[in-house]
Amino acid sequence: MSASSAAASLWLTSARASQREEGPAPTDYVDPATLRPKPEVRVMATFLEFPRPYWLGWPGTTYDLDARQAEFRAALNQSAQRLGIHVQLEPQPINKEDDVRQWIEKVKAEKPHAVLVILQHFGTWGWASLVGKEAGVPVIIFSPIGMAFTGHVAGPARMSGVHVISSMEWSAVENALRAVRAKRMFEETRVLWIRGNEHSETVVERLGTKVRAIPRDTFNQEFDRQPVTEEVKELAAQLRREAHRIVEPNEEDTLNAMRTYVTAKRLLAREKAHALSMDCLGMVGAKLVPTPPCAGWTLLQDQGITAGCEADLYGALSLMLTSYFLDRPGYMNDPVPETVHNTLIAAHCTSGTRIAGFDNPPAPYVLRNHSESALGVAMQVLWPEGEPVTLVRFTGPHELIVDTGKVVSNVPTPPAGGCRTSVEIAMDEVEDCRDVRGFHQVVTLGNHRAALRAFCDLYGIRMTRSPRFSTFEGGAA
Repeated sequence: MSASSAAASLWLTSARASQREEGPAPTDYVDPATLRPKPEVRVMATFLEFPRPYWLGWPGTTYDLDARQAEFRAALNQSAQRLGIHVQLEPQPINKEDDVRQWIEKVKAEKPHAVLVILQHFGTWGWASLVGKEAGVPVIIFSPIGMAFTGHVAGPARMSGVHVISSMEWSAVENALRAVRAKRMFEETRVLWIRGNEHSETVVERLGTKVRAIPRDTFNQEFDRQPVTEEVKELAAQLRREAHRIVEPNEEDTLNAMRTYVTAKRLLAREKAHALSMDCLGMVGAKLVPTPPCAGWTLLQDQGITAGCEADLYGALSLMLTSYFLDRPGYMNDPVPETVHNTLIAAHCTSGTRIAGFDNPPAPYVLRNHSESALGVAMQVLWPEGEPVTLVRFTGPHELIVDTGKVVSNVPTPPAGGCRTSVEIAMDEVEDCRDVRGFHQVVTLGNHRAALRAFCDLYGIRMTRSPRFSTFEGGAA
C-alpha cells in the first residue's frame, strides 16, 4: 500500500526544486559501494569517578578502578575501529564537579555527534545528569553493575536524548554507538522518491534525511535506455545459478530483472542519492515495464542500498533503519492475520537474502514471477524456521513501532494467494494476531528490541508496540 502524499508531506520541511544531474551512460558501471553513505562520526567520552581512595559506597574498596578503566578503554577503542567512528576519550577520569562543568563547555564548543560517560562510582549520577541536561548532544551513560541502584537510573533514563545502560554488557555500549552512526547515515542520505510528476527536494524532520521527488516515468524511460550489458548478463546468470529452484521465470525475465538493478544504480548515481522508494506497483499496472523491479531491489538491499516498494516513504525509512543500524536488509511486508493458528503472515515480493547480516551467507531463494501480474522475477526468500525476528515501522519521524516474534513457516503460493515471500510469524506478547499494529512493517532477522531502544532514546523517538491483550470482544454487538 502506498503512503499517501498528504500523510508523508505532513512530516517534510524545507522544500526546494530538484535539479536534473548529468550521470553515467547506460553502459557505465556504477560501484554499489559508492552509493552507501559513509559519514564522519565524532564522539567525546570520559570516565566519571570520585576522588580516591574510595571508602564505603559502591563499587566498594575492592573494585580495581585502574584495571576496569583499562578494560573499558580497550573495548571502546575496538568498538570505534569496528564501527569506523572517531572517539575522543579524556586521558584522565574526571572526579570534580568543576571539571565536569569545564568538560561540558568543551563538548559545547566542539559539537560532537554524541558523548559517552562511563561511571565509576554511584555518587557520580548527579554529574552524569548534568551532562545529560547541558551537553546539547545525545548522551550515552554506561553504568557497570555496582554503580547504580534503581533510583539512580530512573531519572536520567527518562531524560530526552539520554540512553542509560546499567549492565556489564559492553555490547550494549557498542549498540548505542552504532545508533549514533546510523543517525549520521540518515542525515547523509538522499532518498529518491519516484512517483507522480513532482520535482522537489525536502528534508524529513528529526531524522534529517533528504528526499528528492522525481517523476515516475523517469525510471521506465531510463530502463528503456538500459541495454543488456555484460554486467546484466553476469548478474542474471548468477541469479539463476544460485537459485534453490526456478519456477516461472525464463532467461529473458532474469535479464530484464537485472536491467532494473543497473538502471536503479545509474539513477541513484546521477541524482547523488543513496536510497529509493518507487511507485513500482503503479508502473506495473500501467504496463510501462516488462518486469517489476522486485529482484533488482533484492540485490540492492543485499548491498546495503535501501530500495523501497510502492513509494512508501516511511516504509523506506524503516528499511534504512535495519540497514544502517542493524547491518542487514529488512523486508517490508503486507501483514496478513492467520486466525486459526493466531499468527501473522508477512507477505511481499521483495526481501533481501542476506538477512543474517551483509557479511553472512545468503538465505536460499526460489525464482518466481510477480504474483499479481505474472510478470518478471520476484524472489521467494526462505526464512529460517524457529528463528526470532523483529518488526519495525516508522509511523512518522517521532514514533517507531517495534514488535518481535519467531518464524513458524514459509507459506507457499499457491495454494495461498498473495506475494511470493510469505513468512508466518508467531508474535511475542500479542494475544490476538488481528491487533498487530502498522502496515508495511519491516521484518528483520533477530530480536533487536533492546538495541532499538538506544536509537529511540538518543533521538527522542517514541518506541511503541502492538497491544499485548486483545482489543476484540466476542459476541454480537
